[in-house]
Amino acid sequence: MSTTPLQSQVVMPAQAPADDEIDLGQLAATLKRRWRLIGAAAGGTLALSGIVTLLQKPVWEGEFQIVLAQKESPGSGAQALLQSNPGLANLIGAKGGENQLETEVKILESPSVLKPIFDEVKSLKAKSGEDVSNWLYSDWLESNLEIKLEKGTSVLNLSYRDTDKPLVIPTLEKISKAYQAYSGRDRERGIQQAIRYLDQQIETYRSQSLASLRRAQQFAIEQDLTALKGDGENDKEIRNSFNIEAIRVEAANRIRNIDQQLKQLRALGTDPEAVMFRGLVIPELATKGIYQSLDEMDTQLAILRSKFTDGDETIRRLVERRRLLIGVLKRQTYGYLLAQRTDAQAKLAAAERPKGVLIRYRELVRESARDEATLTRLENERQVLALEQARKQDPWELISKPTLLDKPVSPKKSRNLALGLLAGLVLGSGAALVVERRSGKVFAIDDLRSALPGDLLAELEECSGAASVQAVLQLLASGPLAASGSGSLALIPVGLEQAAIEGLRQALETACQRPVLCSTDLVACRSCATQLLITTPGAATRVQLAELRQQLRLQGTPIAGWLLLKPASEG
Repeated sequence: MSTTPLQSQVVMPAQAPADDEIDLGQLAATLKRRWRLIGAAAGGTLALSGIVTLLQKPVWEGEFQIVLAQKESPGSGAQALLQSNPGLANLIGAKGGENQLETEVKILESPSVLKPIFDEVKSLKAKSGEDVSNWLYSDWLESNLEIKLEKGTSVLNLSYRDTDKPLVIPTLEKISKAYQAYSGRDRERGIQQAIRYLDQQIETYRSQSLASLRRAQQFAIEQDLTALKGDGENDKEIRNSFNIEAIRVEAANRIRNIDQQLKQLRALGTDPEAVMFRGLVIPELATKGIYQSLDEMDTQLAILRSKFTDGDETIRRLVERRRLLIGVLKRQTYGYLLAQRTDAQAKLAAAERPKGVLIRYRELVRESARDEATLTRLENERQVLALEQARKQDPWELISKPTLLDKPVSPKKSRNLALGLLAGLVLGSGAALVVERRSGKVFAIDDLRSALPGDLLAELEECSGAASVQAVLQLLASGPLAASGSGSLALIPVGLEQAAIEGLRQALETACQRPVLCSTDLVACRSCATQLLITTPGAATRVQLAELRQQLRLQGTPIAGWLLLKPASEG
């Protein structure tokens, strides 16, 4: 190296990175220096991942899709019933919505549906010689099955994975049949529960309706309110339309009307003509023969008066007879009106009841009608559900049959190799940083600046020419080194062999025109006027630099600065 030309440049002092910053340049340089270690680690993990991939059994996957809903026929009686009765819909599990679908998915993942299939797969694996003693349903569900609801729809996607290729399709078919069976089972069980509930309610309301009807009937009989006819189904008793309140009001109005007629009749006095015409407004009296006789008398009187005067004996007898008949008519009118008033008073008295009787009767009648209407509604709902139970409904629809993928889903060779390579690079990089740290050698220029006394005067790089090196040395000789006078100069190598920098020593001696001593012996260098250090990245450890700094402080000889000798590959 003593004959190798050098290229140099004077460098300005650089700022060291802050303590909380990472010098990416130093990190990259470290990784570059330890590339063999990183390459070995990456190659090892790549080979290991390749071996593991080759040793792994291929995992095959199959899938199918199923719709978690039944198609309801338009105008279905059960559908209309459930829409009008949310409580009954909840009872048979006919609710809809996203929450219901999520609940269905959880049920389909539960052991109540898939445990028989797990047991069958476990049995087949055991027969093939595989150890299944530690198999658990939860582990099998998590590692072999993927059950996912398509977002925004009721379509369920199910995939099954297994290392045994011939077992994938049969297992998927069993799962699809189990799901379809579950759909019908859930509907049948819900309808049966609803029918049992309605049967209980029908029995309760049948007894309740009969009891309320009997209470209303008994109360009506005790209070003489109405008569009941026996053409009902249960106890042959129903209500008629008799209204006691209407009878009472009609009788009271009739009494007031008769009293007004009597008052008017009394006001007529002895006027025979007014009395006769007053009786004509009563239909029952108008049809009697007395009015016909009076008409005949009036006709005779008109004829006789046309021939004779009122003093004629025949006319007088006829007038007297007419007066007697009108008196009889007046008495008959009085008698008839009084008889009618007595009859109305009797009806009014018969229609009167103690206070609260009619209100209580209305309550009993309303209660009986309500119980009967409830019983009828329950019987109708029970009949609709019985028809729905008899109707065969299609199970959940498979929109795609169980299908096996053409290629195994695992192992993925490219991914495994890429992950192995990545892991090797990460591990190798970490190992490189650890080895670099444990070696203790200082490669960073900033670390050298902080560890060595004095300033960095110049960076010298190995190259094919020496003119620039001589120029820099001339500048050093006339600049920083001139201040020490004309005495000898000590060139102290730090971590370098003396023979490696012999050429540089000679060039420096020529530039300075004074003796240059190249030695690591600080005692021998003490006699020199000034001292100049020279080192290269990675030549010394931190411990060595600290010891050198301490020894130079004890020596007491001035230090002009230090030079950095960089390999040609660095820049």
